[in-house]
Amino acid sequence: MTHAGLAMIAALILSAIPAMAQTPPAPTADNRYRLEKTETGFVRLDQQTGAVSFCREEAGGLTCRMAADERMAFEQELDMLARRVEALEKKADASVGRPAGPPSEAEIEQSLSIMERFMRRFMGLIEEFREEGRPLPDRT
Repeated sequence: MTHAGLAMIAALILSAIPAMAQTPPAPTADNRYRLEKTETGFVRLDQQTGAVSFCREEAGGLTCRMAADERMAFEQELDMLARRVEALEKKADASVGRPAGPPSEAEIEQSLSIMERFMRRFMGLIEEFREEGRPLPDRT
């Protein structure tokens, strides 16, 4: 980019700072973007977010790309969020006590052992009711 183009971007950004400091009403869809002509195309300022894009006329329309600094900041934010999601997923897996996936053979055996003890104890209670001659409760 030429010095004139960089100067135009700097002027555009600097002209937006006082406007942002006065906290004007939020831009509407009609005036959200401000375009400034440069030697190679246009510079577009999103007055709502402050994002700057470089635009060129192509195929009868404008094609805009983020400024390099903003793109880098955007990618850094995405990387940071991806790391946070990964850390949260690991934390969630650790809080469960095992990694996600099917249970191991040992876990299945432990579960079946618990169920077997429950059933044996339950059947023992039923047998006690029968031996005492008490009728079984009707839960239907």
